[in-house]
Amino acid sequence: MKLVTIIEQKLSETFAPETLTVEDESEKHRGHAGYREGGDSHFRVWIKAPAFEPMTRLQRHRAVHEALGPDVMGRLHALALHIEA
Repeated sequence: MKLVTIIEQKLSETFAPETLTVEDESEKHRGHAGYREGGDSHFRVWIKAPAFEPMTRLQRHRAVHEALGPDVMGRLHALALHIEA
């Protein structure tokens, strides 16, 4: 299963977002550190969920990292997060 699908599933299950977009930007980083042929290395996530309302920016980022878990986080090279409550 592609990592983009796993990320979407984990974030949807954890936060029940109003909006969620996960983009594999790996190809934009061809030739850069961490690039892997076939993608699955660099991601950008836009997520909006009421669950983030009481959290600070740092808490939101930590919550996303925790929701993805060490298996997914260990497979990523870069993860850009755009989080709204």
